[in-house]
Amino acid sequence: MIIVVAPGQGSQTPGFLAPWLDVNGVRDHLETLSDAAGIDLVAHGTVSDADTIRDTEIAQPLIVAASIVTGSLLLENRRTVVGGLAGHSVGEFSAACLSGILSDVDAIRLVGVRGRAMANEATKVPTGMSAVLGSDIDVLQARLSELGLTAANMNGGGQVVVAGERAALAALAAEPVPGSRVIPLQVAGAFHTDYMAGAVDILRAAASTVIPADPTIAIYTNRDGTSVSSGIDYVNLLIGQVSSPVRWDMCMNAFVHDGITGLIELAPAGALVGLAKRGLNGIPTVAVKTPDDLVAAIELLEAS
Repeated sequence: MIIVVAPGQGSQTPGFLAPWLDVNGVRDHLETLSDAAGIDLVAHGTVSDADTIRDTEIAQPLIVAASIVTGSLLLENRRTVVGGLAGHSVGEFSAACLSGILSDVDAIRLVGVRGRAMANEATKVPTGMSAVLGSDIDVLQARLSELGLTAANMNGGGQVVVAGERAALAALAAEPVPGSRVIPLQVAGAFHTDYMAGAVDILRAAASTVIPADPTIAIYTNRDGTSVSSGIDYVNLLIGQVSSPVRWDMCMNAFVHDGITGLIELAPAGALVGLAKRGLNGIPTVAVKTPDDLVAAIELLEAS
């Protein structure tokens, strides 16, 4: 069973969409999504610098658009051989689109609302996120409680992303849990925590205008790794996910339970393949960064 996954914020790099513009239909698709997002995705994916595409309002729709476009190419005439879909954080919107729950225009419109709302919440209190590598989770949780921090992304493979006020993150970096390494992340705020509660309300209002369909490909939720069969339920989970932890570890556990034999990560790929290599017992993986990678992904999918 091949699982197709979509990455979250932080996976983008300057110019990553440039090689895709020569693929038939990609530019037109991106321009349609640009109109829905209210930003120029072609420009941001080809010529904008790292600081520009790090901005939450730009990063989120850019990443989701890339996954939707490359996922549409991968799944064309191959939907029946995909075992399941999942997205990490904002990548869940990409998965929702590819599974048939949301149209591509509705997905990218809601992501635009999400990105703007989260960016606005991040201006209210100086917060951020840091990756913690190699820590015993129980010991780490005790340290986080001391500092008022939250485990925002439980990524598996020995990686936890923690979030909270910047002073507390600095204290964790200065005195980490023994044997662990703390890496500050270049994000604007404490995503997937209570600091984002205001963004949940804004996204819920925007999503009230959308009529979701039930998924036509199995889809897993970051809430607890379970497969969701109702489109309405999945959209409600998407809304709540803004201020709740990402349980990618539970998603990977579910993949193993359901018999995963390979994993394909859509553009801008790399992070989730890295976690899979550490946490999924050496299954074949493909990170779809360029059109050449898409060929390898199609071969893996069709061989399943």
